[in-house]
Amino acid sequence: MKFAIKNTSPIKTVTDCLVIVVFKNGILSEEAEIVDRGCGKAITKLLTNNDFSGKLGETALIQNIAGCRAPRVLLLGAGDRKELNAKSFIKAMRNALQTIFATKAKNAHFAFSNLELNDRKTPWVTMRISQEAEDLCYVYSATKSKKPAIKSLKTISASIGTRRQIKTLETAMQKGKAIGNGINQAKELGNLPGNICTPTYLAEYAQKLWKGKNKVKVKVLTEKQMRRLGMGSLLSVSAGSSEEAKLIVVEYQGGKKNDKPHALVGKGITFDTGGISLKSGGGMDEMKYDMCGASSVIGSMNAIITTNLNLNVVAVIAAAENMPSGRATKPGDIVTSMSGQTIEVLNTDAEGRLVLCDALTYVKRYKPKSVIDIATLTGAAVATFGSTVSALLSNDESLASDLINSGQKSLDPVWQLPLLDEYQSMISSNFADIANIGGPRAGTITAACFLSRFTENLKWAHLDIAGSAWRSGSEKGATGRPVALLTEYLCSQVAK
Repeated sequence: MKFAIKNTSPIKTVTDCLVIVVFKNGILSEEAEIVDRGCGKAITKLLTNNDFSGKLGETALIQNIAGCRAPRVLLLGAGDRKELNAKSFIKAMRNALQTIFATKAKNAHFAFSNLELNDRKTPWVTMRISQEAEDLCYVYSATKSKKPAIKSLKTISASIGTRRQIKTLETAMQKGKAIGNGINQAKELGNLPGNICTPTYLAEYAQKLWKGKNKVKVKVLTEKQMRRLGMGSLLSVSAGSSEEAKLIVVEYQGGKKNDKPHALVGKGITFDTGGISLKSGGGMDEMKYDMCGASSVIGSMNAIITTNLNLNVVAVIAAAENMPSGRATKPGDIVTSMSGQTIEVLNTDAEGRLVLCDALTYVKRYKPKSVIDIATLTGAAVATFGSTVSALLSNDESLASDLINSGQKSLDPVWQLPLLDEYQSMISSNFADIANIGGPRAGTITAACFLSRFTENLKWAHLDIAGSAWRSGSEKGATGRPVALLTEYLCSQVAK
């Protein structure tokens, strides 16, 4: 989809669909007043008939108004003008876009010159127009014989801000497009079935995506190479599968040559049966989503690479399939991690932390400024937070604060849980340095405690996205979270 800033009078704008705002109780925005005056009070007549009130998210499509160059005028309800904030704006925007998608309009113009939010500035509003449009455009079709109809809308323009802001707003719009595309990439990879999206598929996808791309290097470590590095923990997960594990490393040199990079580490379990600690059959199909940490890392990396972010970033994705077989790791087995620490595997279904710990050890060679691992790690996170927020745990309060702020700004929120020393004893083992589970209580925290054993001297945070990465039920599908959060965090680090 193409996006542009076009500061023209709404009555003179050439577009298939003109979007204008009406506030609560039928109060017209400045752009709506211009259209109303130039079109024989067509909007006033509609309001007089009580067919539209301006409540938040309400839409009304008017066809062929005399005096308007747009064949369609979409009234968008924005509720109380003084209460219009980021969340309510997103609700209204998504409703407007869905209404436009239902038409044959190939282009649309949002007349938002005087639209103000009480908690965000104009560049953020501009960014979200393109981000929401790209996000809503996504339709899964990869494995369907009959492809869904492609949406007609191809171009979106907006009149917003002032002429002095045009370059800033155009940059913001392209940033939103990149984030939206990154979200869609994460959704697509998450939605692909496990027989297609294997560790090898993920590795080849990354290589193809960034092949020949300036400032980007992609390398893929094989099991043989990982074995040489001593990654016994990661390899214990793939031991029962015929699919070879891969460690995917993406290096982006967007900043100065000697600047230390920020690091993203993604859990990429492309299918999780639980291994010998086999899961119950109900809902096991959703375990294709156990690689959503990896897919969100790929989506976030592509967003910052597309926008040519002035920052060095390295991504490490630990990709494996967790299957039961005669070669599979058994409960009670002890494995040796790349760090040299031994792990008693009490439950093979707690495999995410086993691949992440070796990836976290590997990323130390880059001496990163910060490290964030992203994983669909625990059912406890789902029980605690549902799908609303992602769980955050960290050994550094400044990093945690940055992520919380980035989550609030991007509307992709996180909530911090305590990472206290008192929890560490819960993962003690009589036979190894550490056990891979800590019992039935505080599961999200003890999982992070396990990972913290491998983050010595790292400024590290852990995001458990088990509840936020996908939806179940009639809306089943990957959400693309937390691409928006991660991209916002990395953007916030450029000036630091």
